[in-house]
Amino acid sequence: MTIPYHKLVRDNIPAIIEANGQTAKTRVLNDEDYTAALEKKLKEETREYLQSRDLTELADILEVVEALAKNQGADFEKLLTLKREKQAQNGAFDKRIYLVSVKK
Repeated sequence: MTIPYHKLVRDNIPAIIEANGQTAKTRVLNDEDYTAALEKKLKEETREYLQSRDLTELADILEVVEALAKNQGADFEKLLTLKREKQAQNGAFDKRIYLVSVKK
């Protein structure tokens, strides 16, 4: 019986599947398909986190975010630098401020 998955998986997953006595059929994605698969994976991992509130799901989100940054030619440190710059300018979310409206 063949079970279709059609999704991006972590690098060691095919070897884990093979170690379990199964056969994994894989292919290497081109740049365009890889970007689309990463974006789909980000949605999947975010959905899983929102359902479970599990920290391991947040770690999965970070893994995908790091891969997206690398895919755009930036390393994770560059992403953290951009985060810090934005935080310095606009603040973080520490104060839990919820904007209800703005009167003009």
